[in-house]
Amino acid sequence: MKLQRIRTLSAIAVFSLVPCLLMLAACSTPHGEPQTDSETVAPSQVSDFGTLYAQNCAGCHGAEGRGGASIALANPVYLAIIDEATMRNIVANGVHGTSMPAFVQSAGGMLTEQQIEVITTEIFSRWGRKQVLDGANPPSYAAKVAGNVAHGQLVFGTYCASCHGSEGAGTPKGSAITNDSFLALVSNQGLRTMVITGRPELGAPDWRGNVPGRSMTDQEITDVVAWLVSRRAENPGQPYSALNDTQQSKAQHPEK
Repeated sequence: MKLQRIRTLSAIAVFSLVPCLLMLAACSTPHGEPQTDSETVAPSQVSDFGTLYAQNCAGCHGAEGRGGASIALANPVYLAIIDEATMRNIVANGVHGTSMPAFVQSAGGMLTEQQIEVITTEIFSRWGRKQVLDGANPPSYAAKVAGNVAHGQLVFGTYCASCHGSEGAGTPKGSAITNDSFLALVSNQGLRTMVITGRPELGAPDWRGNVPGRSMTDQEITDVVAWLVSRRAENPGQPYSALNDTQQSKAQHPEK
């Protein structure tokens, strides 16, 4: 009995110390100041690139910029032809008529100018590689003259049809790029960018690799984009063109 009583008293003593220890811990923090581990960073104060990219960019451009529904930002060829000012404007203000929204607060987004700067600067510093051009003189990022639609169709046949089909309806090797849905979601500049930089994450080459030893010229790129744009439905909507579906099905399953 005596031993059990000693154990009981010891337990009571320990439990009675717990509130005191908690009070001492609380007293170690100056009055009115929150504890370090309880602080929450406001969304506008986040400055870590990894967090900003994951929350705002990865959904379309893929983890680590490897590509997804939209182009890979970690494509050195892309970063070699677009300048930082243009990239910053796209991130801040979006691209009208596409799925790329504006992210800066002044344009209705959620990010500050400083956060836009972090995203833009880090994309170039982490994933840019100027030597990727290997001395080549790349086409201009934006078109400088109007394109020729008729000539663009011939250019498409030379450089693009082997993968995308003669009418761009797709083949087992490449996707349909004259499909209403696709053309409704991509801007003219977006088409030009893809022709120049390719989609390496999908196995599509840049402007130098469609035909061995024969790079596309700036004018050929402008013309093929003009032809693609000419195939865009004027007022796209649901249901999309049944003709597109039929053409794509035949291109991908020619045996039927």
